[in-house]
Order: sequence, then structure tokens, then C-alpha cells
Amino acid sequence: MPLTVLPDSDIRALLFSLNREDILTLQENLSEALHEYSTGTQETTGCCSTNQPQRISIPASNGQTTLFMPASTSTSRGIKIATLTTAAEPSRHGSLQSLQSTNSSSASTPSSHSTTTDTSTPPATPSSSQMSNLSLSPSSSSNTTTPNIGSSSTTISSTQSTSPIGSLTLLTSTGTPYALLAASQLTAFRTALAATILFTRRTTVHTIAVFGAGLQALWHIRLALLLRGPEIHHVHIINRSFERARHLMTDIYTNDAWAHLRKANDKLDFSIVSADYGEYGRVLKERVRRADVIFCCTPSTAPLFPAEHVTSTEGRRKGRYISAIGSYRPHMLELHPDILRQAVAPEHKHHHHKHAQKGGVVVVDSLSACMQEAGEIQQAGLTPEQLVEVGELLMVKKASLREIAAGGEGEVGLKRWLMGGNVVFKSVGLGLMDICVGEDLVMLARERGYGKTIEGF
Repeated sequence: MPLTVLPDSDIRALLFSLNREDILTLQENLSEALHEYSTGTQETTGCCSTNQPQRISIPASNGQTTLFMPASTSTSRGIKIATLTTAAEPSRHGSLQSLQSTNSSSASTPSSHSTTTDTSTPPATPSSSQMSNLSLSPSSSSNTTTPNIGSSSTTISSTQSTSPIGSLTLLTSTGTPYALLAASQLTAFRTALAATILFTRRTTVHTIAVFGAGLQALWHIRLALLLRGPEIHHVHIINRSFERARHLMTDIYTNDAWAHLRKANDKLDFSIVSADYGEYGRVLKERVRRADVIFCCTPSTAPLFPAEHVTSTEGRRKGRYISAIGSYRPHMLELHPDILRQAVAPEHKHHHHKHAQKGGVVVVDSLSACMQEAGEIQQAGLTPEQLVEVGELLMVKKASLREIAAGGEGEVGLKRWLMGGNVVFKSVGLGLMDICVGEDLVMLARERGYGKTIEGF
């Protein structure tokens, strides 16, 4: 059997060639695999959870961790081996106290003009016409106290790549190898593909806040624009490193592969908010409060923003879709545990404020994996009964029975929550996602002439 080899450069080229219809097809296939993972049995599907072994993690003294992620579908078997640089565990006092101690300094009233134009020149600066919809919050020497987002003690250095290095090996159901794929672009893409499953169901997506500026952030932004581009007005990139965020912004504004997405919506604008900007606390609060969608894409061990920005009376006036995919070990977290605790708290029938609807659960990719590996879930003290797998939610009628049993409105209430309520999605990643998406990419690569083929392997 021929072996298809897809290096990272070919995978990137293939992914950038995909149009909206391609993305929807890939997402539908991934949704079906996740649905079968949550509801299937060994007799009905190879995607069932029983056929997905727990991944193995091997740490190294250099701060890196290698993950071994075996998985299967009904048509393929495979394993992804990926090495990542992992943030060190925080001190016993933890980073939550650092964040809480600065909440008062970051809670000032947001203004209508929260960003200023950067005066320095990036290596490749967008043209003046392209910059018309671009605002930058520059670095500052101000001593203003700001939340401890991404300090050197809680995240990976901005000079280190957070993308996994490794490969995905695919075999037929009888064990014959048929493809070898590089892991970096694939991992970022399949994660964003999963995170945007519920995003596509949202009624309002005008304003998006993205924490991070690496590959994960890139693919979350690109898929959001491919899937809902005409409806998106603002994309705010929030990152510790201003230079890295500006590099991503420059790529979006100068790379021809983004041209059709930029031209599809003349209302679309971007901004960068850097953690070392003097008024960062005020701008951060404004960006989070105004966001309809928040994508968290960083390997952080500290909350990326104070919980009160979304849990206070004012913060709860609008519904948001919040996706957290960057943390994957118990000591890591992007969201303050109070955000998850509020998401699962019983809804009070009698209150004096108008709040967005809650679902009473946190949505996860895998219940077992998140209970073992997700720092947000563990530090919030959530139980399995307070989690629901996204694959189960995709079958609305079954999920609505659970909602009715909890005293809710059933299918109508469930749909209303998914479309406009406060929805929190936590993902630590599944090997099944790699196999499912990898299968589809190999098929597309063979059809469209990407990669190399080794005959008679």
C-alpha cells in the first residue's frame, strides 16, 4: 500500500486552500465522530470511548512533555506522538492570589476609545489602507499595576514555541500504515475545528476576543471568519507578547491567503491588546465585557482575566461562548474557577437583574479526560454530573431529557442556551480528533496533489 507523507508545510498549504464548504464537511465528520465517542458502543462504532485509550505523558527534565495519544475510528487506527514545552507549576501560594490582589486596579470603567495607534514599525507593516481597520495597544513603560496575566512564572516564554512537535501515524483497520503527518498544523487546526462546533450555533458573534497569538489563535480566527465572517465586526487579539501578536496581525493583513476573508466584510476590524500596555486592566475589562465569543488559546497556569468581568451582575447581562483549549494538565488553567462554578450553579428563578441563560453544566470534549487533566475542572471542584460531552449535546433530544430532569425547559431551553446563553467549553484534546481529521486531510491531499507518496511501503 502507498504511504502518504505530509510535512507541516504541505498541511499548512492544504488547510489554507480550504473554503467554507470544505470546513463544514470536516466539522460535520468530526462532530459525528465525537457523537459516536459519547454515545456509541464497540458493537456499533470504532469511535466509541471504549476504543480510545488514555494518553500517556512522559515529562523531561528540560521542561518538555511528550504525549502518546493512540486512537481509532471505524476505518483507521493511529497514534499521535507530540512533544510540547510545558509551563512550570506555580508556587504554593499560586497565581490566583496574584490575580485577585490586582482586581481592584483592573476594574476601572472602560472608555469608548481603549486603544491607541502604535508608533513603532513592524518588520512587515500593513499598508495605510489595510491599517484603516486596525488598532494597536502598544507596549508601555508605565508602572500601572495590571493583572498577573502570563508573567514569566506562570506561562511559557514568548520566545518559545507552544506548538507541538511530532507526528501522526495512520493505519488501516487491519494495521497497514498508510499515512504519516506532521503534528503542528494538524493539532492547531483540529482543536479549532472542535472549538467552533458550538460557535456555529451562536446567534450573535459580532465581537470575538482571542487570548494568544500562536497557531491555535491563528486557526481559531481563520475558522471563525470562514464560518461566520460577514457577521463578525471586531476581532481582539490579547497576548502577553506585543511583537508576537503583531506578527500574527501582519500575516492576516499582508498574506494573500487571508485576502478573501478581509474583503468579505468591510466592517471587520482587528485590535491588539498587550499585557504590558499601561492601561491594560481597563482595556482588558472592556474587551472581555463586549465579547460575544472568547477563545482562550494559551498554555497558562494563571487565569487570563478576572472572573468578575463575566460573573458580576454587569458581566452576566449578555450571553457568551467561552472556549478554553490551551491548558491540558491539572496545574494549568486559563479560566478562573469561579467562572466554571457559576456556570454550573443552580439558576435562581427570582432575581432583580436580567441575566443571560445558563445551562447548569460545562461542556467538555471528554468527561474522563477533563476530570483527570483539566486544571479548570479540578480547581473548580466540579463533578462528572456537572459536565456534558459536546458529542452528547450534538444529539439535542437526548441531551434535552437531562435538562428536563434538572427542571429546565427541555429541547427549547437547551437550544436557547446553546444559541444565546453562557456556554463554557473545555477541551484537553483527544487522539480521536487527530485520527478523524487526519483521515480527511489525507484524502484531500491525495485528491489535490499535496504531500509525497512512497509506493509499496
